[in-house]
Amino acid sequence: MRTLFPGVVCVLCLGLSLDALSLSGSRTETLDGEETEAGTTRNKLLKRVRRGWMWNQFFLQEEYTGSDYQYIGKLQSDQDHGNGLVKYVLSGEGAGTIFVIDENNGDLHATRRLDREEKAFYILKATVVNKRTGHKLEPETEFKVKLHDINDNEPQFSKEVYTGSVPERSDIGTSVIQVTATDADDSMYGNSAKLIYSISQGHPYFSVDPNTGVIHTALGPADMDREQREHYQVVIEAKDMAGQRGGLTGTTTVNISLTDVNDNPPRFTQSIYQFRVPESSKSGVPVGKIKATDRDIGKNAEMYFTIVSGDGMDMFDISTDKDTQEGVITVSKSLDYEKKPSYTVEIQVQNIQVDTRFMSAGSKDMATVRIAVEDVDEPPLFDKASYLMEVKEDAAVGVAVGSVSAIDPDGARSIVKYSIDRRTDMDRLFNVHPGNGSVFLLKSLDREKTAWHNISIIATEFRKYNPRQSSHVPVYIRLLDINDNAPTFATVYETFVCERTKAGQRIQTVSAVDADEPSAGHKFFFSLAPEGTHRSNFTVRDNGDNTAGILTRRASYSRRQQSVYLVSVVITDGDYPMQSSTGTLTVRVCSCDRDGNMELCNAEALSSSPGLSTGAIIAILLCAIILLMIVVLFTALKRQRKQEPLIISKEDVRDNVVSYNDEGGGEEDTQAFDIGALRHLDTVATLEESSKHRRDIVPTDTLLYPPHRRPAPATSGLMMPPMCTASRDNGKVREFINQRVLENNCNPAAPPYDSLATYAYEGAGSVAESLSSLASASSDTEQDYHYLSDWGPRFRKLADLYGAEDSDFS
Repeated sequence: MRTLFPGVVCVLCLGLSLDALSLSGSRTETLDGEETEAGTTRNKLLKRVRRGWMWNQFFLQEEYTGSDYQYIGKLQSDQDHGNGLVKYVLSGEGAGTIFVIDENNGDLHATRRLDREEKAFYILKATVVNKRTGHKLEPETEFKVKLHDINDNEPQFSKEVYTGSVPERSDIGTSVIQVTATDADDSMYGNSAKLIYSISQGHPYFSVDPNTGVIHTALGPADMDREQREHYQVVIEAKDMAGQRGGLTGTTTVNISLTDVNDNPPRFTQSIYQFRVPESSKSGVPVGKIKATDRDIGKNAEMYFTIVSGDGMDMFDISTDKDTQEGVITVSKSLDYEKKPSYTVEIQVQNIQVDTRFMSAGSKDMATVRIAVEDVDEPPLFDKASYLMEVKEDAAVGVAVGSVSAIDPDGARSIVKYSIDRRTDMDRLFNVHPGNGSVFLLKSLDREKTAWHNISIIATEFRKYNPRQSSHVPVYIRLLDINDNAPTFATVYETFVCERTKAGQRIQTVSAVDADEPSAGHKFFFSLAPEGTHRSNFTVRDNGDNTAGILTRRASYSRRQQSVYLVSVVITDGDYPMQSSTGTLTVRVCSCDRDGNMELCNAEALSSSPGLSTGAIIAILLCAIILLMIVVLFTALKRQRKQEPLIISKEDVRDNVVSYNDEGGGEEDTQAFDIGALRHLDTVATLEESSKHRRDIVPTDTLLYPPHRRPAPATSGLMMPPMCTASRDNGKVREFINQRVLENNCNPAAPPYDSLATYAYEGAGSVAESLSSLASASSDTEQDYHYLSDWGPRFRKLADLYGAEDSDFS
């Protein structure tokens, strides 16, 4: 199969076909029609053959704008003799849709406009078949349809907006950022994809490399100052066709910022600052803030302040507020208006980080700060932060321990009054003189109980006596030891001696303790008590190291003869004045084995200690007292049961009426007389004098004279009524009551003063007997009230009421 190509393209395709022919090993046709194999033996005669048309590609211009199908080329087969029996068949990419072929003559057309940037070539296959038989006349051959590029795409940048930065004060030509554009046209064909960069906006500050798209600074350091202008907008163009006329152009925007460098030192906003601070301000209290400005930003604007000179360098400090970059002046030492009312300091400010390319290391600024100290009413000030005093523990009450001193620091110099904070001296052991601050004793002290006393003394301005204007100071009082305690045994020793022993055998080692604490240390001396030196069965040997050994004086002891020995040991200390005590050591006699180990001791020996302990003795006494009290109480209860009660019969119960016409005198007014006592006159006789007078008032005459022998009252113009001396006759109840009323009327000290007690007594001869309801029996049975008519005319009305039949009321 051969092809016919239009125009110049045919020559190129022919050359490709020839190359393909020369490289292939395909068959060829000889002139006489005989087939031979290429590459046969060299000795054979080479014959001239006729070459067939070899084809493999067509070319088509993209973006065709015509109305008809675009002609691509013509396929021509050697088997087509023009008789109409050959049919051309096309297959492959776009066959039948994009590309069509005339099956009769082999003309190839494109049905629509194609875009090379969308698809650069298409691979197709063609063959010829016999229309009648449908057999292929030639094998299927593959070929390409390539699209010729035209400049139909403008350059496109990778970003619509670029962002770049460059340090301010940069040199000319400093690289800022690179922009990149691409062209979809074929870079291998013509100049359609050859780009040239240029700057259309941003002169004269920046420039761009036409080939690489790198943007550079175009002005010197003096003109690129961030503090003057920080942001720039640059427009870059990319033009294809190598920038020639008729080329397409693409643009992009580049936002360029100048980054800060430390090219500006800090500057104070004013040269002199003035502040005021109270003299009572504590360390660390802020006095004021000073401000400095820096045109730089970020770390380049960070600064620090220092006090470089002035009379307040030691009194004040300055630091930097990290958030506001302000200098904060604070108090470092206590201020005193009376000593110095004002201070002046010189403060310096400079950057923390210095760029020596733009500033020298000495770029700094100075300002003067004047601080006035304000006077305040201050509390008294002690001359010491604390006091240490010493006193001997045997010091007498009233002895001065020491003294404290405080003054008013204000100019007025008010008088100071001293007192003790009693919360620190709950036992009131000490006191302080309010005027001179002398501390003295109120009670005796004992070092062995408490060796240290810590109290707090208050100093207050006497002029104002304002508790808020008071100060406290701790006072530590140490008690000095004196030798006032005798040494004693260090513990309770349980000592035994074997029946068979040796003379001079040590049976116990003792030591001592002393509540005192001599400065040179304890030194104890041990000896046998003088009364037992000659007749003692044991001896004491002082070891010289504050211990002593108890030794036997003979070789044998008998449990049966004596099971317990008491050894008195005198313990003496070595301090002045010398103190001593006698300790008794109980030694039991026991049977031992050969090695001296105790085997058996008498029972009484186990309990024969030097004496019962104090706790045991107290417990025994308490038990004895409790038993004695139980016996006494039991005896008293038994006697009380044997006494005859005052009220024997239920009929003796009487109603007492107590009338009050004024505010009573308490319990005395309600002590009504028990009528039951009238039945036992012998008992009344013994109690009448004791119950005659009020308990809360003691008559004067009873203090001078015994009962029943009271003299007649003195007659100072007043005479006692004769009836007041009436004789006592208790034979009858009526006479007894009258006599008692008479006695109360005549005695001014007799109770009651403001009440009237009326005693009514029904004699034994009463017909109605007792009318009290206390002894009345309750019963649900019907009662006969006819007996009421027998009581006399006084009870007739009552008899008529209760004696009537129920039918009378129906």
